[in-house]
Amino acid sequence: MLNRLLALRQSLRGLGLNGFLIPHADEHQCEYAPARAKRLEWLTGFAGSAGLAAVTMTQAAIYVDGRYTLQVRDQIDIKLYEPLKLHEDKLEDWFFSHLKKGDRIGYDPALHTRAWVQKLSIASARRGIDFVAVEVNPIDEIWTDRPDAPKGLVVPHPLEFSGESSQHKRQRIGADLKADDLHAAVLTSLDSIAWLLNIRGSDVAHTPLVLGYLILKNSGKATLFVDKDKISEGVRDHLGNGIIIKPYGTFLTALKKLGHKNSDNGGKRILVDPKRSHAVIFDRLEQGGAKVIEKDDPCVMPKACKNDVELSGTRAAHIRDAVAMCKFLYWLEGAVADGAVDELSATEKLLGFRREQKHFQSLSFDTISGAGPNGAIVHYRSSPKTNRKLNGNMLYLLDSGGQYLDGTTDITRTIAIGKATEEQRDRYTRVLKGHVAMAQARFPVGRSGAHLDSLARKSLWDVGLDYDHGTGHGVGCYLGVHEGPQSISQKGMGVPLMSGMILSNEPGYYKAQEYGIRIENLMIVRPSHFDDEERPMNIFETITFVPIDTSLINAHMMTSAEITWLNIYHAQVREKISPLLADAELAWLVKATQSITVR
Repeated sequence: MLNRLLALRQSLRGLGLNGFLIPHADEHQCEYAPARAKRLEWLTGFAGSAGLAAVTMTQAAIYVDGRYTLQVRDQIDIKLYEPLKLHEDKLEDWFFSHLKKGDRIGYDPALHTRAWVQKLSIASARRGIDFVAVEVNPIDEIWTDRPDAPKGLVVPHPLEFSGESSQHKRQRIGADLKADDLHAAVLTSLDSIAWLLNIRGSDVAHTPLVLGYLILKNSGKATLFVDKDKISEGVRDHLGNGIIIKPYGTFLTALKKLGHKNSDNGGKRILVDPKRSHAVIFDRLEQGGAKVIEKDDPCVMPKACKNDVELSGTRAAHIRDAVAMCKFLYWLEGAVADGAVDELSATEKLLGFRREQKHFQSLSFDTISGAGPNGAIVHYRSSPKTNRKLNGNMLYLLDSGGQYLDGTTDITRTIAIGKATEEQRDRYTRVLKGHVAMAQARFPVGRSGAHLDSLARKSLWDVGLDYDHGTGHGVGCYLGVHEGPQSISQKGMGVPLMSGMILSNEPGYYKAQEYGIRIENLMIVRPSHFDDEERPMNIFETITFVPIDTSLINAHMMTSAEITWLNIYHAQVREKISPLLADAELAWLVKATQSITVR
């Protein structure tokens, strides 16, 4: 990594720059970027899904959020990069302590949002430092073995899974654009494009996306900018006459032409989402005379609120996924007893069980298989170097999910290997109490996840404990396992939880160097329709059906209502999954879902 850092600094000298920023983001702000876009990982070794490196000619720092505070130290050379907290330590404070008046900071405008660029530009100007856009990213210049762009074919996502034709989606969103006097919307988010056009691909790991850009006009017609070699005749027929296909590399040029004025009133009004579109998009539109209107991506909310076909499909996918999980948990019990399992072999075994299920396509993210202290690393990824045996007395945290043609799954279970300590049982029970509180929540229509987040944390807060991640994230339907804008976290204040949204419920607790605990199910937001309501209310429908390890529960810490919820949940697991298992696996399920009582 030292040679790469030195090469970057040499390149910066040639550009007359004194510093440079390297975000995790790719050109589409995709969580799982294609290999050729993993510039931050290539430079630093950090493989997490959120981060930013800042480099000067003598110093360097890497910013990560609370999920990666342990992981980052394992993956980077801390002699080269100072680890800092993404949302607590201010980037400008670090930069300005290592730069002087007249210095120049470089950034790639295709990788940063305009709001972020404007904020840092203003802060830099106050210190007499220039914030400079580069034409070519210097990382790309020195990355001599940079992977080629992915070449996977685009495939149609049929109506039996999408529940609504692309033409209908485009027409209704186009009508909304017209009502707001907007000529077109520029879409850069890959999941929005995939949802709107009912297409899927393989350009991004774990998420069935196609690298491309889209310009949607208020007529409902659209131009898709994509590698034409990925488009078969069948896909052309699927897209229909309302879609023009142009080469991916012509997108920025097309933006300059899009906004040309057609009247004395100035350029055309073009919608761009400032949270999802990078600075270069605004620059090219304005260069062409467009009047840029900053509004949310018009696909985000319709995509988040699943239709009946999507909800039915995702429920079915979760049942099949539960079968795979139950087969795995039964196998795990025997494998641990035989001393024949470790983190990596467990990961492969679970993947094998998922592959047996109808409509399975891939994992929805890299499985987190953390034994003992590795479970305390929130987004841990096992490797031959860190791989641990599942033996002795420890907790095993398994967070995994699958991509199915009809839905996306994400589930975490914490499993006792051997005997747990009283402290571990206490912490596990507190996490479970938070999980149950969220699953039982009933809340007014219009409330956001920020209003609910503390429900999951109360039992931990009662004894001075907490966790450094959100309680829940949105989930797509054969799309991203992490989908916005909905969430259950303190950051989710501005987005109401609406009927049809899918979210995770995953409180946790992590004791560094010792163990981690997380319990995660997915839930659907739906109307409650209770008789005593004086105002419209929502509830959550849990759609994950896999046993929760009762050997880790201190039932004396739970209320009768919490125990009732758990017993009903396990009865539902038994009812839904038992017909799909047989023999020893079925016997295991019956035992694992037995009711608990306080004696």
